[in-house]
Formats: sequence, C-alpha cells, structure tokens
Amino acid sequence: MKQILKMRREEKPKVSVRRKIYRVAIVVTLIYCSIGIALYHLQEKLLFHPQSLPKDFQFKFELPFKEVNIAINKLDTLNLIQFFPDNSAPKGVVIYFHGNKENVIRFAKYATNFTKNGFEVWMPDYPTYGKTTGKLTEENIYMQAKEVYKLAHSKFSADSIFVYGRSLGSGVAAYIAAKEDCAGLILETPYYSIPDLFSSYAPIYPTNRMSHFKFPVGEYLKEVKERVIIFHGTSDQTIPYREAAKLKKILKPGDEFISIENGTHNNLNHFSLFHEKLNSFLDFKK
Repeated sequence: MKQILKMRREEKPKVSVRRKIYRVAIVVTLIYCSIGIALYHLQEKLLFHPQSLPKDFQFKFELPFKEVNIAINKLDTLNLIQFFPDNSAPKGVVIYFHGNKENVIRFAKYATNFTKNGFEVWMPDYPTYGKTTGKLTEENIYMQAKEVYKLAHSKFSADSIFVYGRSLGSGVAAYIAAKEDCAGLILETPYYSIPDLFSSYAPIYPTNRMSHFKFPVGEYLKEVKERVIIFHGTSDQTIPYREAAKLKKILKPGDEFISIENGTHNNLNHFSLFHEKLNSFLDFKK
C-alpha cells in the first residue's frame, strides 16, 4: 500500500506539468490567432494613412502649379497637382507617386528636385487622399495611375516621361513602368512586395495569403525595359534595407542600386550622393 501511494504522489507532478504545458499552448494559440486576425482586418489602416481635403480647399505652393481634376466615373475624381519649372519649355515630366501619409501637400517640397532640372512634376493623390475620391483598392490605384500616364503621354513623348515611386508609391510606379513606355524608373525606399514587407515585421504569419494588397515591385521590375535606379538608406527602420536589397538580383545591366550609408526612410533628400545620382539619371541621353 505504501508503495502504491508513493507511486501516485510521483505521478501527480507529471500530470500537473502536462496541464501547464497544455494551458500555455492554448494561451499561445489564442494570442497568435488574435494578432493574426487583427493584422488581417487592420492591414489597410496599417498601410495607408490618408488625409482627405474638402473640394473647395485652395492649394498654396511656392512653385508654379496647376490643379487638375480627372473624372474617373460619375462618382470618382482623381486630383492631380502639376508643378512647372521656371522656363517655358520643359524637358519632360516626372510622374511622382508619393508615400502612404497624408496627401500631395506633404511631398510637394520634393518637386524642386526635378523642376530645377527643367522637368514638370505631376503628383496625383490616391483614392481617399487629398481631393481624390474612390475606393482604396490596389486595382483602383493602378487604374487611376494609368489615367495620369495617359494624360502625360498626350503632352510628352514616352522618352520624356520619368516614373518616380517613393515608399508605398514604389509599387504604383513599378506597375506603370512595366506596362507603359517611359524614359526610366526611379524608386526611393522601395520594398520587394507588401507581403514580403509584412513578413519582415510578422515572420510567423502566412503574410502572402493574408495581404489584401500585393504591390509586387519585384515582379513588375522584371518587365521594365527602361533604365532603373533605386535609392535606399542603410538605416531605414520603416522599410528595412534588406527588403529593398532583394531587388538587386532583378536589376538589368545598366540599372543601379544606390545604398545611402546612414540614410533613413525620410532623409535621403539630405544626402549629396542622392542628388548627384538623381541628376545624372535625369540627364542621361541614349
């Protein structure tokens, strides 16, 4: 009898340990599922940070500009700001697809990087950004971007149209450069794809299946026939350098990947190397 009681006492801790492991497993599973569900349903809010503007809002910029509204359909309108160089005969146009925050007002200051070189700069807002209306979907963003390209091509030849993508806009710019003729593609702080970017933050989730938005920059780059230049800071904490570096293997001979040492997500404009390479790219003649 004493031996039986001793055996039972020895078994109890084992049962207790099993129960603890089981409980921990349940808690971990619940946390994993809860975070996954939150990421799935909140990804649009994590990815996009628009700031809308009333229809009667009056833009004020230091550069000469023109506001253009393109009717997409009976309900949706694309709002576009065209910045002009000082001279009356522009060399061409840079279609500038901006980042994920606010609207064109935030990015207008960068237009001088191109107007000083004699280029017009056309900055469209995405659906729900600024005065642009429409449903915020990847398909709608592409469709509206193509309308901007069509308008640009009605005024400029394809070899005078540069396509520029900054951060989120990299996916839009890469799409246009892959589908339309242009003088070249410029990407600032890009990513390989949105699922890849999400995976760098949440590697334990099947981000490719979970992501509503893809923006597959890497896939589009394979279709771009014209020159490509990419700028990325080595200290970028928003889109890690390693994510952009995946694009290196896709670049063609003659394309460039410019690493800005100590550059972050929002300060590449402060580096002389950035301006030297950008100006050289814009001035290149075949």
